[in-house]
Amino acid sequence: MEEMVRVKVKLVGIDQVAMCPVVVITDMDEKNFLPIMVGPAEASAIAMELEGIKPPRPLTHDLMRDLLSKLDAQVDQVVISDLRDETYYGSIVLKTVAGTVEIDARPSDAIALALRTESPIFISETVANQAMIAGGESDERETPVGSDDREAEEFRRFLDNLTPEDFRRHLQ
Repeated sequence: MEEMVRVKVKLVGIDQVAMCPVVVITDMDEKNFLPIMVGPAEASAIAMELEGIKPPRPLTHDLMRDLLSKLDAQVDQVVISDLRDETYYGSIVLKTVAGTVEIDARPSDAIALALRTESPIFISETVANQAMIAGGESDERETPVGSDDREAEEFRRFLDNLTPEDFRRHLQ
């Protein structure tokens, strides 16, 4: 079985070049990060949970959490397991009375559900090696496939200056 790297959601923002929402996850020490482009609805769902905003009615990921609870299933973990053709692949691992069940899911949906169920998020070692960007000087990992040092440095500067208000302004 492949090694996994535990990660956490650092922030949700807007990629200033593509003008698309991005979720930034980091390793637990916040030395390396992984930006993942997501849709506006998923970005909003993740940002709302990070900020502790509770909608008056359940959103899709709230509904998923509530359904799982009523069916006596728990989210054990979510995993971002693969990166192919610039697309991330993930899964939600459930513990049910019948045993463990793994469900294919977009990473953005899996992350939104993990936050709502306080479940751990992992990325495969393969994805970590392919796509995580070193944020600290002591890390020896290289920038993601297809990126050069200048692009990685520009992205680091972008993340350093990103605020939640930037995200809200671009989603409205």
